[in-house]
Amino acid sequence: NQTVINEFILLGFSYGLQVQTLLYLVFLVTYMVTITENAIIIFVVKRNRHLQKPMYYFLGNLSFLEIWYVSVTLPRLLFGFWSQTMTISFSSCMTQLYFFISLMCTECVLLAVMAYDRYLAVCHPLRYPAIMTHKLCFQLSILSWAGGFSISLVKVSFISRLTFCGPQVINHFFCDISPVLNLSCTDMSLAETVDFALALVILLVPLLIIVFSYCGILSTILCTPSAQGRRKAFSTCTSHFTVVIIFFSATLFMYARPRRIHPFNLNKIVSVFYAIFTPALNPLIYCLRNKEVKEILRKI
Repeated sequence: NQTVINEFILLGFSYGLQVQTLLYLVFLVTYMVTITENAIIIFVVKRNRHLQKPMYYFLGNLSFLEIWYVSVTLPRLLFGFWSQTMTISFSSCMTQLYFFISLMCTECVLLAVMAYDRYLAVCHPLRYPAIMTHKLCFQLSILSWAGGFSISLVKVSFISRLTFCGPQVINHFFCDISPVLNLSCTDMSLAETVDFALALVILLVPLLIIVFSYCGILSTILCTPSAQGRRKAFSTCTSHFTVVIIFFSATLFMYARPRRIHPFNLNKIVSVFYAIFTPALNPLIYCLRNKEVKEILRKI
């Protein structure tokens, strides 16, 4: 006899009280820093005329995304530390899973769009203003958000149709695809195949666009006769390239592999890195590597 469950228990970080208190403080500070950093970037980009350029428009989109990205998981985790209650209903779990995967997919596409923007700026500087118009910037940003949320809808719709009979313990600190799938007591091969195929599409297609863009950028930089010109072209891309490496190395490890071979404790460690700490690092990477943003922040 099997009883269909409609509530899960998030195992989270089951350590001693002192360790949990330390983790609570670290995650709380990280959350506050992430919200503040990204809000400052949005404010600076919106209010400063010198930053009304496509690169900063997409950076503002990324910062807006990061605020919601970290807000999907961290507040509930912090509440669980504080209340020692880590239960989550099935509908809340599916909602958290949907928005988390949607924002992650959106970031994949948005990073590819930003790489294409840098490719046009470096490789076709004279035609860049005519190609990367305000209309195209808006269309590319809409494509990023619509594509990410649409793919996630397909993924979660297949997962939500599964039956979960127990155990009801999710060995994670939020509802992620791998630990949720492995709790299903019905055949999950179709949901697993759909999720794996869409994960490859949403990760590899943007990654290929990024690789081809940077191949063109590198070729142009190497052909530039002036050393100062090479440095300037290279400096405009280093921050974005750093964010791409950090983001895609973690997400490919987590989502572009079959579900069954995942060691769950390793999953949690990697998830903490890309779901909590990376959104806090991205604004620092962009600001520390960008002279325009640093100069404007210094004036403010």
